[in-house]
Amino acid sequence: MAEAKKAEGGEGEQPPPKKKGKLLLIVGIAVVVIALIGGGAAFMLMGKKKAPAEDDGEEAPAKEEKAKTEHNAEATPVFVKLDPFTVKLQSEGQDAYLQAVPELRVLDAHLGDKIKVFMPEIRHKVLLILAGKKASELSTPQGVQQLSNEMRVTINGIIEPAPQRKKGKMAPSDPGDQAAADDPVQAVLFDSFIIQ
Repeated sequence: MAEAKKAEGGEGEQPPPKKKGKLLLIVGIAVVVIALIGGGAAFMLMGKKKAPAEDDGEEAPAKEEKAKTEHNAEATPVFVKLDPFTVKLQSEGQDAYLQAVPELRVLDAHLGDKIKVFMPEIRHKVLLILAGKKASELSTPQGVQQLSNEMRVTINGIIEPAPQRKKGKMAPSDPGDQAAADDPVQAVLFDSFIIQ
């Protein structure tokens, strides 16, 4: 009978090791599955970063310009507010004054510091442009847009001077509404524009 109890007790002790074995097997499988999922996710993320670099059909400058354009389209716009300008406009029989507060939409935030460095020259050139205008030229939306374009081209010329132009070739006298993709100042916008 003692042997029967030992046999029963021995049998009672053997099942727990089987349960531990199953538990260890389940934990091992779970660890392997998690490792595979993590590895797959890492592979997918790294694969996305390498995809543009693998495109050997484009030249390097074209890739950089494409990246800049994509960056600009996705990036939050950066604005630099200039101090207010008050100028007397060209006479048309009656004195007229313009008060304008321009803001510059720029490519990068670091251009704000560069603009501050050139601020005396920028203010001087913008004042010359504004003082050369007549109230009738600035009384239409087209006139204000033309002024904005002139200011943009002038400020871009100060911040990043163009290479010396060949003899006889000058900058266009009628700048377009759109800036080039690599121009530091993309637009001049007016926060306030009052003619009195």
